[in-house]
Amino acid sequence: MLQATHIKSSLCAFLLGACATVLSAETMSADVARFEPIPVFSIYPPLKKGSSADEALASGRVVNEFIPMASPASKPWRIAFLFPHVKDPYWVDCTYGLISEAKRLGVAVDIFPADGYDDLISQLRMMDEVIAAKYDAIVISPISQTANNPAIAKARSLGIPVFQMANDSTSDDLTIKVTSSLKGMGIDTTQWVIRDAQKRGLKSINIALLPGPSDAGWVMGEVAGTREAARKAPIKVNILSIKYGDSDLIGQSRLAEELLIEHGNNIDYILGCTDCAPGAILPVKAAGMHDRIRIVAYGLTREMINHIRKGEIYAATDVMGVSQARVVINSAVNFLEGRIKHLPHTILIKLGMVDRKNYANYDYSVTTAPDGYTTVLTYMPNKDSGK
Repeated sequence: MLQATHIKSSLCAFLLGACATVLSAETMSADVARFEPIPVFSIYPPLKKGSSADEALASGRVVNEFIPMASPASKPWRIAFLFPHVKDPYWVDCTYGLISEAKRLGVAVDIFPADGYDDLISQLRMMDEVIAAKYDAIVISPISQTANNPAIAKARSLGIPVFQMANDSTSDDLTIKVTSSLKGMGIDTTQWVIRDAQKRGLKSINIALLPGPSDAGWVMGEVAGTREAARKAPIKVNILSIKYGDSDLIGQSRLAEELLIEHGNNIDYILGCTDCAPGAILPVKAAGMHDRIRIVAYGLTREMINHIRKGEIYAATDVMGVSQARVVINSAVNFLEGRIKHLPHTILIKLGMVDRKNYANYDYSVTTAPDGYTTVLTYMPNKDSGK
């Protein structure tokens, strides 16, 4: 069986000077979080094989629904979660959503992060390990939209249900996908940029993208959505450059510097992922272009809120990471408990948008961990409590 100490030691090597905490029920101090029913699009078959989440949205039977809190589990099911990493706030927020719900539901959770989007080999190895450890269910945030598919098929062939969270996959062996419209992220973010440009009286704009790693499904969605919104825009939108790379702050800062060297005087907006957009802040300031270039984010984190408040980032599309985590663990427990009569192919969490107009009154509990939260990667129900 995979051990929490293995996770802890592997993380220490790459987290930015900090090591993720591994806690049991006895030592976990956060109160059990409660939440309102979460608005979603549930998508049901029939669908063509190999459909992405957005392809399912376009072709499946779409139902507007609200996902309520599931009832506590009848037994401490063991659920493994495979993340690309926990190096940026989005994935840390997801750990909060999972761990707080595991405590409420009374199930055991282990989160196994790889070292980043260039570490597919580790994620595939960890998938083999959690299959061998015979977890009751596996939830994967796949590094690749296609390369993880054989491992997902292997788990299913052995009777282990596999759920997808956040990052998309074309696998037909998943039990349920839980994500947001990845193409919608790109569309909504770019449409905000277009509306902002129109308010400024601009007749055309030049944009540059820092979307993240090229093989990730969410990055493909961001770029496809931006291209579509640009194509349909009422003003001319030129995409000057797209710089792909792992979503770490240092690497994205270097890519932002490259953008400014190549196109700085012509860029009106930089659009970036949750850790990509903040990576552009210092290079833009250092180049003296803060008044010219507006940075907009494809995703929202707690750190992003402060950037918006200070005017360093102008807006962020909210993919509601905490809500995604809550829905996927609730779905897994309901499935294991035999509570789901009709399985949806995909559940899409509806998107939000935050900018200077609404940031002060926005409900961040659907998106981010509370202040003071420390990253937690494992939870074991308290045997004395019966959970």
